[in-house]
Amino acid sequence: MGSTSKTALVTGSSSGIGFEVARSFLASGWNVVLNGRDEVRLRDAAKQLGHAAQVAIVVGATSDRATGEAMVRSAGERFGGADVLVNNAGEFAPKPFLEVTEQDLDHYWSVNLKGTYFTTQATVRAMIDRGRGGSIVNIGTVLVDHAMSWVQATAPLISKGAIRALTILLAAELAPHGIRVNAVAPGFIRTPLMDNADPAPLAASALLGRIGEAADVSAAVHYLVESNYVTGHVLNVDGGFVTARR
Repeated sequence: MGSTSKTALVTGSSSGIGFEVARSFLASGWNVVLNGRDEVRLRDAAKQLGHAAQVAIVVGATSDRATGEAMVRSAGERFGGADVLVNNAGEFAPKPFLEVTEQDLDHYWSVNLKGTYFTTQATVRAMIDRGRGGSIVNIGTVLVDHAMSWVQATAPLISKGAIRALTILLAAELAPHGIRVNAVAPGFIRTPLMDNADPAPLAASALLGRIGEAADVSAAVHYLVESNYVTGHVLNVDGGFVTARR
């Protein structure tokens, strides 16, 4: 058993937002089940995070429902069960609408929506059986509601829009079980996905005049996890991008 009774599952936690979310949970004394598709990168992330007694790892793509089931099983065997699921795993790449193929759509539907859906399904089953409620936080994007003409990425963004709808629908369906479902919608955040992007126009789009950091998103995740009277909420973490323009 770990050093605390609280355990979080964090998908896509080898780097970026997922890594920071996992780091923050561990710093708060939680147990964490890490997940990633690349075993070498995932084990390296676990080594960087430390807290070995509080960490379990599950290698696999969340689009394979067996991965989510393995995460839930690992949480039960190592730490007694899962209290929180953070659905962070996903992919994003720009591609003009007229160039999008059927394979592109199938890919994002699988890695973004299907992965979130089935990992949540496995976790909710275990939460209901355990009878202690729980919290689910999905990671989306503000671009679902506030598009920009030069961010041409309909294929991944419609899957993120579906995750937003899933958040609201599950908040209603799961409330009788004491399971809260919320989402964080980041703006432009400094992660490996942004390595090839020019930060200047991205920073200029926000009222606060900067790109967000993974820690900004992690703080929002913690707020939603700890706020016991908040469910069905989508929390924008975007430096004011949605509110106005500089």
